[in-house]
Amino acid sequence: MQSSAHTADGTANVPRLAEHFASLEVQNHAARLGMWLFLATEILLFAGLFVCYGCYRFLFPEAWAAGSRSLDLTMGTVNTIVLITSSLTAALAVHYAKEGKNKMVGVMFALTLVMAVGFLVIKYFEYAHKFHIGTLPGRYYFYEGMQMPGITLYFTVYFCSTALHALHVIIGMTVLAVAMVRAFKKKDFGPNNYTMVELGSMYWHLVDLVWIFLFPMLYLV
Repeated sequence: MQSSAHTADGTANVPRLAEHFASLEVQNHAARLGMWLFLATEILLFAGLFVCYGCYRFLFPEAWAAGSRSLDLTMGTVNTIVLITSSLTAALAVHYAKEGKNKMVGVMFALTLVMAVGFLVIKYFEYAHKFHIGTLPGRYYFYEGMQMPGITLYFTVYFCSTALHALHVIIGMTVLAVAMVRAFKKKDFGPNNYTMVELGSMYWHLVDLVWIFLFPMLYLV
């Protein structure tokens, strides 16, 4: 992200204008555009998994239904609520950054991180249960209570999609943690300098959006 400099009255910081931009507005617009393009590539990444899901579900509908019923709906629902709430706190962080309330920015991101940890902990218990009973991907599947054509493919798609999503959660946590530390220490977010908070929040919304698709696909359909 761009560096910052104090204004004349010392009450707020403004980002430093890079030489190849005509104004701060253009610079911030370019940063947002870059993030939108990056998010588009992330969506394409998950789209490949969604296509695999659709094809295999068409070929093995019984296995897909059985695999879906074997998942813990309560844990999936709680995780959905946790992520949606974390998107709210991330959005509030942007709101407070625009007002220059750096302490509240840090608090909102801290709450977001706590919920992200909660999401990963719940996912850990889901994974631990599957490792214990043997509902694993591909040739590692050994659960005797559910044997039918295509069932190993279901859990392959399940683990690939949820593990990739969990990786994005961890990346998002890292980005938000950096912004949180900056809000608490430098306290330089304000009306003219909130792009870092905004872009981090945008990435977190992507994490939430992907899960909103994964939850009904894996747990409900």
